Amino acid sequence: MSPSDDRVLSGSLFDESARLSIGELSRMCAVDERHIVEFVEEGVLHVVDIRTEWRFTADALRRARLALRLERDLELNLAGVALAVELIEEISQLRRELKARG
Repeated sequence: MSPSDDRVLSGSLFDESARLSIGELSRMCAVDERHIVEFVEEGVLHVVDIRTEWRFTADALRRARLALRLERDLELNLAGVALAVELIEEISQLRRELKARG
């Protein structure tokens, strides 16, 4: 067994029905809340509940992390990130549909 084989991986399960506040989402993504607001303004993220405080679905966490990777790795601006996220999700949806047919 090599030294890398005995590493401990940690993770957590996340309830898909959970609703995240902007503070929780920004902490989970390790970014300032203003960055989350910019994602909302650009259409990358969508607020699901605005009665007292913005709330996001668990899917927003996945989208935000994807958007942050695109910003960092490809050095895309917000408009580019929004477009790339939409195209990636559209491709994934089309692949699921093709797989279901076939």
